[in-house]
Amino acid sequence: MQINVPFKISGLGRYLPKRIVPSSELEALCNLPAGWVERRNGVRERRWVTDETSSYMAAQAALEALDEAKLKPTELDLIINASGTAEQAIPDTGALIQRQLGLGSSGIPAMTVHMTCLSFVAGLDVAANFLQTGRYKNILIASADVASCGINPKEPESASLVGDAAAAMVITRPQAGEGSKIHNAHFKTYGEGAYLTAIMGGGSRLHPRFENHKPEDDLFHMDGPAVLRMAREIAGGFLEELAPGLSTSLTDVDVVVPHQASKVGLLMLSKFGWESEKVMKTIETLGNCVAASIPSTFYQAVREGHIQRGHKVLLVGTGAGLSIGGLTLTY
Repeated sequence: MQINVPFKISGLGRYLPKRIVPSSELEALCNLPAGWVERRNGVRERRWVTDETSSYMAAQAALEALDEAKLKPTELDLIINASGTAEQAIPDTGALIQRQLGLGSSGIPAMTVHMTCLSFVAGLDVAANFLQTGRYKNILIASADVASCGINPKEPESASLVGDAAAAMVITRPQAGEGSKIHNAHFKTYGEGAYLTAIMGGGSRLHPRFENHKPEDDLFHMDGPAVLRMAREIAGGFLEELAPGLSTSLTDVDVVVPHQASKVGLLMLSKFGWESEKVMKTIETLGNCVAASIPSTFYQAVREGHIQRGHKVLLVGTGAGLSIGGLTLTY
């Protein structure tokens, strides 16, 4: 769906936990043969937190983004937490990020846009609409995901995929003469796939105080093959709705930043006729970092020069729900 909203990414930031976890460690944890994880999932290593919290990681990424945007934290007028995992049930993690930035007495509104792995992309769409109305002018969007605490060693395919990371962007309106904008944005959800990717505990249905609650309810579950089958069925039609022609070629897109869902999921993109050199990948060294995957990969692509000002970029992926979403922008 074409929207063509003036929209500039003025600053980028990323924080990676200090601890590097090689796939051999996961193979020992899950009782897998040597080399299984990299062959199956394409992940050589990932980052896991030690003493870091998600709000701390988000704030560190945000400070880098603010510095690049040449803004002080006090100049923000909206903070959007766009994470797939929460630091705690209450309060909203947006408030915790605000506090970590030293803004706890500022009154700057903080909120969450939550669409699991698509949270950051959805957050960009929300920010674009706020900019369009003129309600806010300096918006921080941050994703910080700590997925390592919820892995289930009995499900090695998903347990060996996830990593922890944080990334942030400062969003403003472009200056006169700058061509930065969001061109297209589109999201769809198919609740029939709601339980293919899930953490059943943590809410009111399977609360820890209830007799029917089990410890494994609080661990991550994913039926990877079923998710992939469902994604294959809906992806082509979705891409055509996002921007006609995307289901067969990249048309005028210069770079694709996909969610780093899995090795097989990334390979599936080639069926649309997308040139592999235009598709950015960080799964080998970061794994699947939930909502932080797309902005972390975007950050790396910019820092390495793959994405430059004026490039048209496609952000695309799937998330629990089952949801699918995408957005094209000129950086």
